[in-house]
Amino acid sequence: MIRQLTGQHGPLMFHQSGGCCDGSSPMCYQLGELRTGDSDVLLGRLEVDGVEEPVPFWMSASQFAYWSHTHLTVDVVPGRGSGFSLEAPEGVRFLIRSRLMDDGG
Repeated sequence: MIRQLTGQHGPLMFHQSGGCCDGSSPMCYQLGELRTGDSDVLLGRLEVDGVEEPVPFWMSASQFAYWSHTHLTVDVVPGRGSGFSLEAPEGVRFLIRSRLMDDGG
């Protein structure tokens, strides 16, 4: 899905602003479409085969406090995404899956 959306829209970014539970939906935007600031944390950049530039993944600092000790996975599932997220017209939505990190990483 990220390859398809990059082909349609150019470089992408993700932002997770609400929800503290497994199954929360991150929003996918064209890179720079959403302005980030001091209240956001850059979690990392998604490396996707076939996509030239890594995709930055941002999260609100308050949400990061909930998830700072979890391993997060970005998944895509059938369903209706948010109207502002780029995957919404495709009949799928991005989803966060989480698991607690143990001392072994």
